[in-house]
Amino acid sequence: MKKDNCLHNWFVLYTKPRQEIKVLERLNAIGVEVYTPIRIEVRQWSDRKKKVQVPLLPSMVLVRIKEHEIDKVFEVPGVVRFLFEKGKRAKVLNEEVLAMKNYLNNTLYTQQKTIKKGDVVQVPLLNKEAKVLAVQGKKCMARLLNLGAVVSFQLS
Repeated sequence: MKKDNCLHNWFVLYTKPRQEIKVLERLNAIGVEVYTPIRIEVRQWSDRKKKVQVPLLPSMVLVRIKEHEIDKVFEVPGVVRFLFEKGKRAKVLNEEVLAMKNYLNNTLYTQQKTIKKGDVVQVPLLNKEAKVLAVQGKKCMARLLNLGAVVSFQLS
């Protein structure tokens, strides 16, 4: 039987509403590897505009932690609980976290030919094959063949 190596998996941690960034900073400060996808939005009030960080996964943070250190995350204010799936802590593969990071980086894809829906392409930086779901202008969305995750990247 293959032993599951938790260092290669990320766990999904629920936070209090609008506490994702604070929890991320606090967990990082105590030495926990943590990630939450964030995008910058321009919000407008009646008197000003401001750039704000908006988490893509509301009330969720991904943590990469050893099984025996799992309780360490509850030392941080704002942490609620882990996400469970079928009675076990939900895991996210490292490749899926990389796919999210690359999605946010809007990685460029050098186009040798016209890409259309249904084509299989090599996703930049991930070096994984993906089936194109849609092409809108210079933006391409594709589903990774092995992982099933949807990624997006810019066409050049």
